[in-house]
Amino acid sequence: MTDAAGGNAHPARLRLVLASASPRRLDLLARIGVVPDAIDPADCDETPRKTEEPLPHARRLAFDKAALVAARHPGALVLAADTVVAVGRRILPKAEDVDTARDCLTLLSGRRHRVHSAITLIGADGRARHRASTSILAFKRLSPQELDAYLAGGEWRGKAGGYAIQGFAESLVRNLTGSHSGVMGLPLFETRALLEAAGWHRG
Repeated sequence: MTDAAGGNAHPARLRLVLASASPRRLDLLARIGVVPDAIDPADCDETPRKTEEPLPHARRLAFDKAALVAARHPGALVLAADTVVAVGRRILPKAEDVDTARDCLTLLSGRRHRVHSAITLIGADGRARHRASTSILAFKRLSPQELDAYLAGGEWRGKAGGYAIQGFAESLVRNLTGSHSGVMGLPLFETRALLEAAGWHRG
């Protein structure tokens, strides 16, 4: 296609599908000017396999989610992500009840842990591209009163490791090395690099 001056027009923008229902991932994409054309969450079994380590687990789930959704959207770019909170080789669960959140935060209190965020982008040609980030965090030692107050706030619900870095929990983090957006669920540096490599551009 050429423009009126006879030069090459900007290529048509590829359709982008976000394979996640996470509002914070949508908000993170907006920070870099990316608005998906569609949101189609993937329903995958997120149970870790026997002996599966945290980073490979995150990478596998990001790919599985992307592949599942890409099959429903031929010709589109499909972006998927998975974030894992880990203490050593132990993968912490998403906290769906207060007891699980308390167990996670008690374990994290006063110690370092890692957050692995993996992303997969499947292109219109079916090619899968992968990136990942690993961040190291250290929580302050939580007093019983601090722990109870955080749990009472409820922002832990549905969060890996029982906390949300974008909320009150950030005031409990003594140190963070790595990607703040990755801890939130979508590392923006890596995401932008994948989109550019796949030829996506803002229309």
